[in-house]
Amino acid sequence: MSVQFGIDRLLADPNLRKPLEGKRVALVAHPASVTADLTHSLDALIGAGVNVTSAFGPQHGLKGDKQDNMVETPDEIDPVYGIPVFSLYGEVRRPTGQMMSSADVFLFDLQDLGCRIYTFVTTLLYLLEEAAKRGKEVWVLDRPNPAGRPVEGTILLPGYESFVGSGPMPMRHGLTLGEMGHWFIDHFKLDVEYRVIAMEGWQPEGPGYGWPQDRIWINPSPNAASVNMARAYAGTVMIEGATVSEGRGTTRPLEVLFGAPDIDAKAVLTEMHRFAPQWMEGCILRECYFEPTFHKHAGELCSALMIHAEGPHYDHAKFTPWRLQALAFKAIRNLYPNYELWRGLDFKYEYTKDVLAIDVINGGPGLRQWVDDAAAEAGDLEVLASKDEASWSKHTPYLLY
Repeated sequence: MSVQFGIDRLLADPNLRKPLEGKRVALVAHPASVTADLTHSLDALIGAGVNVTSAFGPQHGLKGDKQDNMVETPDEIDPVYGIPVFSLYGEVRRPTGQMMSSADVFLFDLQDLGCRIYTFVTTLLYLLEEAAKRGKEVWVLDRPNPAGRPVEGTILLPGYESFVGSGPMPMRHGLTLGEMGHWFIDHFKLDVEYRVIAMEGWQPEGPGYGWPQDRIWINPSPNAASVNMARAYAGTVMIEGATVSEGRGTTRPLEVLFGAPDIDAKAVLTEMHRFAPQWMEGCILRECYFEPTFHKHAGELCSALMIHAEGPHYDHAKFTPWRLQALAFKAIRNLYPNYELWRGLDFKYEYTKDVLAIDVINGGPGLRQWVDDAAAEAGDLEVLASKDEASWSKHTPYLLY
């Protein structure tokens, strides 16, 4: 049975659309906001007679044209429909009162990656909070979590909240955005009219392990180029806080454990096998080389390890990308004790101040401290993470599928 996403169900069922009649509707969307036949949701909704009066673009924009991280998008007028397109990653991250006054109901139709740091999660929270203040409705047109249900990583600590850390959740949260909205409303005690247009037929543990095999993958952001990236991202995103390359400036960004001109990938792989081989299960790693055209180590030949969480080597239940990335960092630190691995305080990650980027990303200093502690063993990080994962996994009441 093919899977129907929220947008497809809304378009197919006039009864689901009926509450929108006579109301001004806003759409929060990006390039992956498409129907089963790849019509963009904005075109499809207007074509179905929905009164869309504004649109919103998250990080990377409605068009998804901003290649690098932390590149802002301006507001604009849609050239086809003449409606305002507001940027939620420009002068503001949180929709203003003027933006919120442009509609009565806000349809949120973003493809997520199932990772706390992916900023669409925080954009949903900010929209819910502003809607609660102003008596607006929010509907999530639900889409799959391509990383599936597994939960992994430490929970964000109080005081480490940011645009890439909206609340006390682990790195890999296992929820769809529709489910996450229910958790946000409960956790932050929001009084907002909220509804989820749920998917039909989605089996998070079925074929594809989160991403339906009959649906085409479209980049929700420029560097989310494949399901392999979506699976690896809860680990590889941590490289944004390190000096080694995550593969930006290549055709396979965020699908590598590191790339650097002054690190021996073969030696790192050997050390990983020695230190914690159990964290390498579920995927296959391949030594490779690349020369980034831009970003870190641009124009330099980098030795790297690529992750393949795909094909016959992929085991969904055993693959632990956050631990795998932690292990790669640890192996680098063991082999190169004085290597300047972490980006410094001069790098303002997501506009935070006086916090190292790696700590912003992880929602606390625990992982970095573990990597840098020469005496720390794999079991020390395992104790930290497994406790938090067990705590988060109690959130079954929010599951819709």
